[in-house]
Amino acid sequence: MKLKTILLSACSVLMFAGLASAETLTIATVNNGDMVRMQKLTDDFKAKNPDIDLQWVTLEENVLRQKVTTDIATKAGQYDVLTIGTYEVPIWSKLGWLAPLDKLSGDKNYDVNDLLPAIRSGLTTDGKLYAAPFYGESSMVMYRKDLFDKAGLKMPDAPTWDFIADAARKITDKDHEVYGICLRGKAGWGENMAFLTAMSNSFGARWFDEKWKPQFDQPEWKNTLDFYVKLMKDAGPPGASSNGFNENLSLFQTGKCGMWIDATVAASFVSDPKQSKVADKVGFALAPDKGLGKRGNWLWAWNLAIPASSKKTEAAEKFIAWATSKDYTNLVAQKEGWLNAPPGTRTSLYASADYQKAAPFAKMTLDSINSADPTHPTVKPVPYVGVQFVAIPEFQGIGTAVGQQFSAALAGQISVDQALKAAQQLTSREMTKAGYPK
Repeated sequence: MKLKTILLSACSVLMFAGLASAETLTIATVNNGDMVRMQKLTDDFKAKNPDIDLQWVTLEENVLRQKVTTDIATKAGQYDVLTIGTYEVPIWSKLGWLAPLDKLSGDKNYDVNDLLPAIRSGLTTDGKLYAAPFYGESSMVMYRKDLFDKAGLKMPDAPTWDFIADAARKITDKDHEVYGICLRGKAGWGENMAFLTAMSNSFGARWFDEKWKPQFDQPEWKNTLDFYVKLMKDAGPPGASSNGFNENLSLFQTGKCGMWIDATVAASFVSDPKQSKVADKVGFALAPDKGLGKRGNWLWAWNLAIPASSKKTEAAEKFIAWATSKDYTNLVAQKEGWLNAPPGTRTSLYASADYQKAAPFAKMTLDSINSADPTHPTVKPVPYVGVQFVAIPEFQGIGTAVGQQFSAALAGQISVDQALKAAQQLTSREMTKAGYPK
């Protein structure tokens, strides 16, 4: 009996030790469709890694950025895996805030060389990968072919802004809650300013000249914002100043938008009959231009990274390897169909005949990603890198403050001229405070 008791006690201790050794990863992520889908599929990860538990913190985009930035800057260590964008990775890695993903880079099964060069280069500092892309994107025009047919219009593969504006006004039917165009209006450097910065590039505008002087007092920005506000007033939905990616996605999927210019990642959502009432009526085109040599398309990836303060880097890297692998892509294809595979990260996806067949927008997405040039984003020369953002630490605060002014102009609370004047003043003040030019 004593031996049995001792053995049972030993087993209990071992079982307890096994349970106690399980690590819990706290993952901060954004509340968009691809990330929500990932959470639903994590049983696959748990089956392969029973010693790792997952705790999710899922937040709206602007809130996520604020909380994650505060956490990593103060080294609070609240999160083990962060969902961050192409903007943060090079800045934070140089500050020593991110752990390099060395095991991932050396894993032949992961195949880091399969990552699209345009996406991978933005996540690499001094030859080391500091984040893995969950999905990548540019931007494109999504439009209702039935509404275009009804109006006798044909969408070019590479439209101009003038064509887009004319078409938007012609297909608007406010009496039936059909609006010609939906564009981001919600304030935020990654919300309305992502769209407006990319749009302004095609209008010949830039955030700063070569000496870091703000350019909101120049005619190119005036032309951009005038065009945007007037178009949205004539052909946009009510309350547009509160609409970001998710709100416009919902409007388009429910048949209330004739056109939507936004992230290429949305193409799968608007084409999926399980999610979209207009799935069989959607066409795609490149982001518009003004004939100046730049289109209004951006370059972005939502990525998974590990804060340098995390004590669970090995487990965190296992999770990131699972979530951004070829096997995960195949898992989504198996469970949800190829249409819903995370786009914009791997060469192998765009070489897949199954994906090309399921996703009519595949080639246009890849072309849009490859055509965006973060090192030469504007018509005139600039001292910064970034297509829909300026890759300096100060941009996060400045971009959001400017976004608030432009959102107010869209809402009719202030004029376009007042918004641009305020943007010029606040940007000049903050850049001087930060010591620019450096």
